[in-house]
Amino acid sequence: MLKAITGTKDILPTEIQRWKYLEKVVEEIFTGFNYKEIRTPVFEETALFARSIGEETDIVGKEMYTFIDKGKTSLTLKPEMTASVVRAFIEHSLGKYQSLNKFFYISPMFRQERPQAGRQRQFHQFGGEALGSTSPLLDAEIIIIVYKILSGLGLKDLTVKLNSLGVPGSRENYKNLLREFLNDSKDKLSGDSRKRLDQNILRIFDSKVESDQEILKSAPFLIDYIDEESRTDFEVVKNLLKQSNIPFEIDPKLVRGLDYYTKTTFEIVSGKVGSQSALCGGGRYDLLVEQLGGEPTPGVGFAAGMERILFACENEQSLNLPEENIDLYIIKLDKNLSSKVFDLALYFRKGDLVVDYDYLDRSVKAQMREANKFNARYVLFIGGDEFQSGKLNLKNMGTGEQKLIGLDNYSEIINLVRK
Repeated sequence: MLKAITGTKDILPTEIQRWKYLEKVVEEIFTGFNYKEIRTPVFEETALFARSIGEETDIVGKEMYTFIDKGKTSLTLKPEMTASVVRAFIEHSLGKYQSLNKFFYISPMFRQERPQAGRQRQFHQFGGEALGSTSPLLDAEIIIIVYKILSGLGLKDLTVKLNSLGVPGSRENYKNLLREFLNDSKDKLSGDSRKRLDQNILRIFDSKVESDQEILKSAPFLIDYIDEESRTDFEVVKNLLKQSNIPFEIDPKLVRGLDYYTKTTFEIVSGKVGSQSALCGGGRYDLLVEQLGGEPTPGVGFAAGMERILFACENEQSLNLPEENIDLYIIKLDKNLSSKVFDLALYFRKGDLVVDYDYLDRSVKAQMREANKFNARYVLFIGGDEFQSGKLNLKNMGTGEQKLIGLDNYSEIINLVRK
């Protein structure tokens, strides 16, 4: 039997209501902050991600789905969205038409990593990007937006973690300091951390190996060595979050896994999704647009994992979704009335009612079971002696009340069902 590829998952009709509700909350909150939706292709040139994310990162080095097309071009299914948004921003010269561009997106992503709770190889993210300003007010706004979305879904077990990575100059000085600190202990580091020592030293803080974390306990932290401008901006962000009643904690080990971050970086984690607890993460990336060939343009943004968020919602039982139902189910009492039922359904659907009926010529009892399965608000019986006398029988499934309505008075049925 053919099955879905490992790391991919069908989203079935029984689950789709949760996804649509999440998407609705995302769109409403972003729109309230005047962010505009953007959609980019599902694959890009591989060079885009190598240049933006960093060739030494795990994403580029181990996790990307990359292939050569018939034109001999190396293409990659997008593992993240920020690089694609920036590419579109540059390609379409959006900065020339508007000094500040604020985007949001909802999109599938692809990474060939070990499937785990709330994370598949094809997964989905929503996120926001603001391009054109260095103002820390935007940093705070981005955090407020995602916190508002998560709390709007009823999630309560949330922690906002905050840090600053400074600018590249101060960060390079710090990297040298950290390398000196780790030099005497490098033989005790895990294999991955020894590789990161030369390639991407800040990522050592992401290590889940207990012995690595023990070594790092007395390590100097980047936040104590950032430049004055970054420190000032960070204070502004913290004050704005306090002013907005967004709880947060400083996490000096929070470095994020992508090379393009500068200054503010953050994550929001949940205590309800196990070891992979980060629901979202983001920060400022003032050098990325220029790095990808555009005019120097500051930016800030975030991405949030939708599977993990829905997993957290399920564990917290936070989604109070309305019960799904249909407005009207038509039950035919005589099999020769199929054509009439077809016409009636079309008529009522033109009246903006959600309508269904039996296509399998089942018994009346089976049709009633189907109506109950769909949680139909009303049932319309057609056939028998009532139909012969020019009447249809409309039943309110909530109250049990029934009403006979003339065949020439369909509008009355629409009005009654709409109430």
